[in-house]
Amino acid sequence: MRPTTYETEHEMQDRAILVSLITNEVKRASGDPEHSLQELVNLAETAGVLVLTSLTQNKETPDSKWFIGKGKVEEVRAAAEELNATTVIFDQELSGAQVRNLEEALDLKIIDRTQLILDIFAQRAKTREGIIQVELAQLSYLLPRLSGHGKNLSRLGGGIGTRGPGESKLETDRRHIRDRISDLKGQLEEVVRHRTLHRERRKKSGVIQVALVGYTNAGKSTLLRELTNADVYVENQLFATLDPTSRNLKLPSGKEIVLTDTVGFIQNLPTDLIAAFRATLEEVNEADLVLHVVDSSSPMRNEQMAVVDRILGELGASGKPQITVYNKIDLCVADGSELLPASSGDAIAMNAYDADDRGRLLDLVQSKVTGATRTFLFPAERGDLVALAHRAGEVIELEVNGEILRLTVALNKQDYEQHGHKLDEFVEQA
Repeated sequence: MRPTTYETEHEMQDRAILVSLITNEVKRASGDPEHSLQELVNLAETAGVLVLTSLTQNKETPDSKWFIGKGKVEEVRAAAEELNATTVIFDQELSGAQVRNLEEALDLKIIDRTQLILDIFAQRAKTREGIIQVELAQLSYLLPRLSGHGKNLSRLGGGIGTRGPGESKLETDRRHIRDRISDLKGQLEEVVRHRTLHRERRKKSGVIQVALVGYTNAGKSTLLRELTNADVYVENQLFATLDPTSRNLKLPSGKEIVLTDTVGFIQNLPTDLIAAFRATLEEVNEADLVLHVVDSSSPMRNEQMAVVDRILGELGASGKPQITVYNKIDLCVADGSELLPASSGDAIAMNAYDADDRGRLLDLVQSKVTGATRTFLFPAERGDLVALAHRAGEVIELEVNGEILRLTVALNKQDYEQHGHKLDEFVEQA
C-alpha cells in the first residue's frame, strides 16, 4: 500500500496498533473498557506515537501464550502489514513470555500499558530525584521480564519502550540489573533523607501545607500557576508535569501557606511507579489540607475520582481534610452547581482561569486551615499558656496590663484542634 504524505512525514515515529482484551476481570476493574482504550490512545499520543487503529477482543480469560487468542494474533498481523505498523501496544499488562511469543509471531515491538506509562514518565523526569525514581521503576518492571523483551532491547532506533535507562543499562545480566537497582535505591534514600529534613523544617516553622492531587490532566498545574504565578509547564496532555512543585500562596487574610502540586494519578498506575515515587507522593501525607482537583467535564469523572481516592488510601492519606475542586466547569453544559454535594462546604465548582472563582476557592481554603481570631486573658506569669497560644495559631497582638496578659491570636484550625482546648480550660475568653 502506497504511504500517504501524512504517513511519510511521520515515518520516524512509532506507528502503533492498540489492542485491548476485555475480560470479566477487566470489566470489574475499569468499569468502562472503551474509556480505558481511549485513555490508552491519549497515553500513546502523549508518548509521541502515531496511533493507526485499535482492536478489541472479548474473552473470558487471557490466553497464557499470546494473551489474546490465536485468531486475533493473525488479525493483528494482517492489520500491521496493511498499515505498515512498527509497534503493538496492549491496554493490559503482559508477562515476559507473552511479550516474547508475540514478538516472534508478529515481528513487531510489543509494549503494554505499564511500559507505556513508564516511558512517558521517563520523558517527563527532569530533576535528579525524578530521573532516579523513573529508572528504578523501569528496572523493577523489566527485571522479571528480561527474557521476554529480547527484541525490544535490541531495537537501537529508540522510541517508546527504550527511553530512560537506555541500552547500555539494560543488559540481560540479571546481576548487573539488581546491582543497579540497589544503587538507585541507595541514591533515592539520600534524596528521601533530604526531603524529610525539609518537611521537618516546614513543620517546625508552623507553615500550613496544602497539596493538589487529582487525576492526570485535571488542571492541577494550571491551578497552581493561576493562584501563585508559578512558572510551571501547563499543557493539555497526560502527565504534563511530573516533579512536585511547591509555591507560597497568600490567603485573603494575608497569611501565607505552601501549595504543592503532585504528579497526576491514572487508572492502573503501575505498582512499581507508585513504589518508586512514594517519597514524592508522601508529600500528601504531610499536608494540612488536600485539594482534590477534578475534571468536571470528563464523562468518566466519578470513576477518575474513585481512582484518586483509592490511591490516597494506599498512601495513608484518605483521612486528610479535603476540598473537592470541580475544575473546568466552563467546558460543562451546566454551571457545575449540580456537581456539588447537598449541604456540603467541602466542594467548589470553578474555572481555574476565572479570578472570581479563584477568590472563592481561597476563601474556602482559608476557612479550612485557619480559625477565628480570638482574644485571651490570663495571668502574666503563665508563660506556658503563651507558648500554648503560639502553638495554636499566630499571636498578632500581645498586651500586658499589670498582672494580666492580653493575647489576640489568629488560630490555626488544625493546631487549635490539637492544643486549643487546653487554652479553654485555663483561660477566660475576653
